[in-house]
Amino acid sequence: MKLELKSMLCLGACMAVFACTAPEQSPFDVSPAAALDPKRLQEPYPSIPLPEGIDIESPIWKGIDLSPKPPVVPVSANEQKKSFMLKPGFSIDPVLSEPQIREPAAIQFDGNGRMYVLELRTYMQDLDATGELLPTSRISRWEDLDDDGVYETGTVFLDSLVFPRYVVPFGPNSILSMESNEDHVYRFTDTDGDGKADKKELFASGLGRSGNVEHQTSFLIWALDNWMYSTYNNKRIRWTPTGVIQEDSGNPWGQWGVTQDNYGTIFFQDGAGGVPQGFQFPIVYGNFSVKGALKEGFRVPYSLVELADFQPGMQEAKPDGSLANVTGAAGNDVFRGDRLPKDLVGDYIYGEPVGRIVRRVVTEKVDGLSYLQNKYISEESEFIQSTDPLFRPVDMATAPDGTLYIVDMYRGIIQEGEWTQEGSYLRTKIQQYQMDDVIGNGRIWRLTYEGMPRNTEKPRMYEETSKELIRHLNHPNGWWRDMAQQTLILNQDKTIIPDLIEMASSSKNELARIHALWTLEGLGGLNLDLVKKFLSDPNPKLKMQGLRAAETLYKYGEKSLVDLFSTAALDTNPEVAIQALLSAHVLKVDQVDQLIKNVLQKNPSQGIQVVGTQLLEKLEEAKKAAETKFDKEDLALFTKGKTIFDSYCSTCHGPKGLGSPAGEGRLIAPPFSGSPRILGHPEYATKVMLHGLKGTIANKEYEGVMIAMKTNTDEYIASVLSYIRNDFGNTGSFITPANVAKIRKDTESRKESYSFDELVGEIPKALTFQDNWKATASSTALQGVGSSKDAAYAFSYKGWKTETAQEPGMWFLVQLPSPQAISEVQFDSGKDGYPLEYSVLLSTDGKSWTKAAQGKGTAGINTLNWTSMGKFTYLKIESQSKGEQPWSMKKLTLYSR
Repeated sequence: MKLELKSMLCLGACMAVFACTAPEQSPFDVSPAAALDPKRLQEPYPSIPLPEGIDIESPIWKGIDLSPKPPVVPVSANEQKKSFMLKPGFSIDPVLSEPQIREPAAIQFDGNGRMYVLELRTYMQDLDATGELLPTSRISRWEDLDDDGVYETGTVFLDSLVFPRYVVPFGPNSILSMESNEDHVYRFTDTDGDGKADKKELFASGLGRSGNVEHQTSFLIWALDNWMYSTYNNKRIRWTPTGVIQEDSGNPWGQWGVTQDNYGTIFFQDGAGGVPQGFQFPIVYGNFSVKGALKEGFRVPYSLVELADFQPGMQEAKPDGSLANVTGAAGNDVFRGDRLPKDLVGDYIYGEPVGRIVRRVVTEKVDGLSYLQNKYISEESEFIQSTDPLFRPVDMATAPDGTLYIVDMYRGIIQEGEWTQEGSYLRTKIQQYQMDDVIGNGRIWRLTYEGMPRNTEKPRMYEETSKELIRHLNHPNGWWRDMAQQTLILNQDKTIIPDLIEMASSSKNELARIHALWTLEGLGGLNLDLVKKFLSDPNPKLKMQGLRAAETLYKYGEKSLVDLFSTAALDTNPEVAIQALLSAHVLKVDQVDQLIKNVLQKNPSQGIQVVGTQLLEKLEEAKKAAETKFDKEDLALFTKGKTIFDSYCSTCHGPKGLGSPAGEGRLIAPPFSGSPRILGHPEYATKVMLHGLKGTIANKEYEGVMIAMKTNTDEYIASVLSYIRNDFGNTGSFITPANVAKIRKDTESRKESYSFDELVGEIPKALTFQDNWKATASSTALQGVGSSKDAAYAFSYKGWKTETAQEPGMWFLVQLPSPQAISEVQFDSGKDGYPLEYSVLLSTDGKSWTKAAQGKGTAGINTLNWTSMGKFTYLKIESQSKGEQPWSMKKLTLYSR
């Protein structure tokens, strides 16, 4: 579906044989008010009563004004433009708006400069969030083909989405995205060039989160260090030529917005908290508390809208009715472009849509610690203000043209349905101004500065050679550098490594050297000599990047780097010393606690003292957590498995489970971190350990050969497998000796190693839930505002549960579109929602049932399998016992052979 803006400019009916002479009208001149009921403008205006039972003297309600008011009226983009209060020299113009896009929430640019727009078309379409999880949202892609600055040509790249969480360009005609209440990230690709994705591939799992749509994982950024970070997740993922790996990270505390500065520090935007998070150090090193990091007065916004229409109510209202305390922030960007004033580069920009402002934050570094403040606090002002109550800035982005783009949802309600329910303060204010009428709009703005025209060079990175791409690592615009680095790494052209080494070693451009270093790291071309060159450089910024890059070499076995970390920890520059401590801590180098204590004694710097003290606390907390993370039986398996792995398996699979290098980018054995085979059905890894594996693995060749290890005990094999499924950033079920014994017996006649294809053919296959599966249940509870009583939620991260405590005879049923040889079910019931006893029944017609298996539920993951009895269309799980808690299931998976 192609969308041409210019096809909408000609008004009136025109016969094909005549030229159209009606005047052209830009969508930027069309007001959404024309589509609204004109009666809303007529007096008397609504008289909104106070909800029953409220305490009018409470801080939330005291002083509220609910007298009839004229409604908020939407205006055209060009009319809205007049409402902005900008700093001298700045201008703002629309580049895309409704009706081409609706409810835009985020944007990203691909390597050819095309703009992807995340359209959350079900977001708060009324006060009750009706239909919020319907599959009608989309991701569109837009281009400015005539170079006039307006994105006039678009296509619906991906549609029928359930409240998608982000869009990430990932190579030519390819993106990554994830839907709400899901645990999987998928890669979507347009393979035939028609502008619409037609291929869907699983990219990564384990990143999901269920619940309110404002409190789920959002945004995913490919950062300077070649890892990808998202909000809410205390893990990071990374694409490699051999698959996606993952590692533990700090807790980002972000809600809507992730960005990075020129040196790879990640900023996460907290939503309800209204302030940035994670900005002290790269989040992989954990969370650190710094007193006064947000300077006095930071939380005070300066809004020009005086409607007192925010959920904290009157307690957060200034005397004039404007917002007194930041309460709802969204979208962020560290500006890194080259077509706005240089003093803006490196400043943190974020939206406060409740206050209808865009904030500019400056960072002061003291002893290696960061302190933030509103750039305009002395003026009691903000970077961008608007008098239009519908201005809702929810995302920011440094654009390929060197300017700043701002995503504006332009709507009445900017709070999810949990907070607009009957009886809420916010609901009364929305009704007072009839703001729930204003939906389905959205604008994207470009911020420019006088005398600094936008860059009109169009990126063409997907057509460029490696020699051409490497030039962009010198570009003054950070977007170009980031995208060139990402594209070079995805291309995996190792012939460019000598050029990158030359640039990293001798370029006069500090940022070019840094990007060349990390591009080498992503291509497997990083070497110890180059890292040492960075560590000996007088520039502290380069030293810090050298320390971070050295972590990769250490993970792959370069233990000699421990001495370099120890030396750097004594550097006179506190930022370098702190980075050395952070690196040593995250790598868990030997005697890291003693290193930290020594540095604390020798260096009185405030930054060293704050970070060092908290690192020692983290070490103690980790020690205690390790003792309680698993129950007694699982801990015994994990501990024994780690001992075996460290002394035997790590030789080929690497000390950190990333695979040991074999030269020229090859690995001796596959990595375990994030491996879908290791984290998939446990039968795969168990059979590999028992009987060995030969030949290519998933079309990839490795230097080593996995030999059969069936001479070892069931406990030995169960321990190793349980360990690798629960370390290296992995989280999986434990494999018991009994599990191993059963598979050993079933395959005792086998005499030779498996080939990959043969083994995969034997393993139970997870059936992927499709929209044409029909799920029903005897009882289904409503799972929050905006959702419905849909039993199919059992297959998602959101989950399904009964309305009442479990009873014998309660059932969950799924009808498949075609018969399948189902042999296993698996589901997660959490801590208390597991069925005490349950059975699985199969049927070909939904009337006559055959019991396949019966089992007892447990907290967490439940698995029940049986010998396949043929193909069936219906599967029913039935409760056999009475319990005190409702029965719940999420991530329900059916397996077939």
